[in-house]
Amino acid sequence: MRRIAYFGPQGTFTEQAARQLHATAELMPCETIRAAMTAVRKGDTDAACVPVENSVEGPVSATLDGLAEDDPLVAVAEALLPIRFSMLAHPDTDPGALRTVASHPHALAQVQRWLEHHFPDAEHIAASSTAAAAVGVTQGQYDAAVTAPVAAEHYPLKVIATDVADVPDARTRFLLLRRPGALPEPTGHDRTSVVAAAENRTGALSELLTELAIRGINLTRLDARPIRGSFGRYRFYFDFEGHVAEPRVGDALAALRRRCDVRFLGSHPRADDGAASPSAAASNDVFVHAAEWVESIRRGESA
Repeated sequence: MRRIAYFGPQGTFTEQAARQLHATAELMPCETIRAAMTAVRKGDTDAACVPVENSVEGPVSATLDGLAEDDPLVAVAEALLPIRFSMLAHPDTDPGALRTVASHPHALAQVQRWLEHHFPDAEHIAASSTAAAAVGVTQGQYDAAVTAPVAAEHYPLKVIATDVADVPDARTRFLLLRRPGALPEPTGHDRTSVVAAAENRTGALSELLTELAIRGINLTRLDARPIRGSFGRYRFYFDFEGHVAEPRVGDALAALRRRCDVRFLGSHPRADDGAASPSAAASNDVFVHAAEWVESIRRGESA
């Protein structure tokens, strides 16, 4: 992998995640999440690194929408970063006289109480990214920016606070996306993701979840996003334990596809410390033995 697009500009947590996922690749900052995905779809880069969920603010809607629309992309790896911020200001700024503090809305939400305590009179201004807020400080648009720590390496600003967070254990998960192709091998500690457009009728979502439950597959995340141009209809994003190479997961995906439109979003090793379901191995054995039994019947060897 030679080149990775990421949600930039330089100095974001996404840049830190991209470095963690592939230390030697050339990194190409993009202005938006969709632009990073487009770079992969057009073949300008080998992959894209984008945020998908935060433990405080929840799912990143731009990433979810981008995965469901346009040409398919699949996740082949993930990174989980602890989210603690730095506060940067112009070198000549008096910290006691800050009037405006800028950052991405998710970041502002995660440090709101800290800002209210330390800078109660400062106005909070939303920027397109934490790094864009730092750029705005260099250009004189804002007095200070709440950023990823890596931003201090890229911009001529002074650090006036570090380790800033309202929730000490806040984390964000990032995905490494590629065009469809060979998938990572199963490790026994994997995550599979899909998006399904269920019918708008009673019990439709319950039926999809049942397909996972009866196969002993543990659901780890469920999100819903509206389908554009179709008011009242939603796509459902599922993350669950296991890899598409496993018999039970493959069988579940086939069952989901029989019920509605489904897009496969990837199978890859998990970055978190969540334990696999104790029944996973047993469930896979059951599906293997059942398939072998059916094949023996078809061959006329058993009944």
